Amino acid sequence: MRFNDAAVGFVFILIAAAMIAMTFSFPAFPGQQYGPSLFPRIIGAGIIGCSALLIVRGFREHAAGGRWLQREDWTGVPRRVASFALMLGAMAFYVVASEPLGFIPCAFLIQLVLFLWFGVRPVTAVVVAVVMTGLVHWFFSSLMRVPLPRGVLDSVL
Repeated sequence: MRFNDAAVGFVFILIAAAMIAMTFSFPAFPGQQYGPSLFPRIIGAGIIGCSALLIVRGFREHAAGGRWLQREDWTGVPRRVASFALMLGAMAFYVVASEPLGFIPCAFLIQLVLFLWFGVRPVTAVVVAVVMTGLVHWFFSSLMRVPLPRGVLDSVL
């Protein structure tokens, strides 16, 4: 399905406004004119600006005879619908399982399942899933200092 751009823009404005509203609870850094709320506010303002453009485009499209909701061709193909559902399921799995299992097992399993579903050869899928999980973990935990869930590997990491 395809929603009109005006509807999508409106939803993104609501999300960006909520994001900006949450930044008012962020603590200030003593001695600095800006703190951790600056970057999310800048991003939120950019999202609102782009969403306003989407809304204008959506209303123009609707005025020219476009529909608010249009069914796309891929929604009639069961494998594509299953692929879409699998992507949503992978995100839900990470949200639910990342704390108890940890980032590394979850990321590896998600990548492996998706690679196999989309037709990657098993050996290639395993190798790429291992390498990419390692690279992403290294990038976020070492370079960016983002604390990723350790889960069952807590005693090893």
